[in-house]
Amino acid sequence: MIFAPHTNAALAARKATQIIPIVFAVSADPIGAGLVASLRQPGSNVTGLMSMNTELAAKRLALLKEVAPRTSRVAIFVDLDNVSDRQQLNALKRAATDLKVVIVPIALSVPDDFTRAFIDARRQDVNAAMIVPSPLTIQIRSRIVEFAAESALPTMDAEDRGAREGALMSYGPSWADNFRRAAQLVDRILKGAQPRDLPVEQPTKFELVINMKTAKRIGLSIPPALRVRADQVIE
Repeated sequence: MIFAPHTNAALAARKATQIIPIVFAVSADPIGAGLVASLRQPGSNVTGLMSMNTELAAKRLALLKEVAPRTSRVAIFVDLDNVSDRQQLNALKRAATDLKVVIVPIALSVPDDFTRAFIDARRQDVNAAMIVPSPLTIQIRSRIVEFAAESALPTMDAEDRGAREGALMSYGPSWADNFRRAAQLVDRILKGAQPRDLPVEQPTKFELVINMKTAKRIGLSIPPALRVRADQVIE
């Protein structure tokens, strides 16, 4: 059995073996990434859970626009070597026209890229930011969040940990819940089930978190209606 927490790890594992069962916990688009043939019947030695980050990308952008209506140029911190990041970036570009915003990709390849990335973001005159979840951006999330706060940029993350660490908002599935359910899939496979017969599952728990400390720091007022909708408000 191989447990792969995210898309890249699952792709690496599948490249190594097409026999040993592989379970992933978070994948934005497992079909598009080439992990499974279909969600209902994976058809190989791989199964797991979706993060729905590609489907939720437009929702996150809309929430960011709702809390900061003057947003016009959004920096997207992405690792373009990561399949999931590219999928989410494309989804954001499709949603941008209707929301009347310009998507500004800020590419990162290694952790030390953050200084150059921040200079690039300032040069491109962005007025909001989004963190696309990937192993690299998660690794340097605290630096991105601090840069956004210093630059008074409202920032949206996909994971609740981002809001707890200082991003203005986060919206997405509960990663803890996904990992617990992935463990259940592992248990079923160890008891004899075949990955090819276990449908890829979708998240069932989504959370909107708003950090009021950050809102105050960057001088932004959160609409009361949005606060009411939040699952957690950090005061």
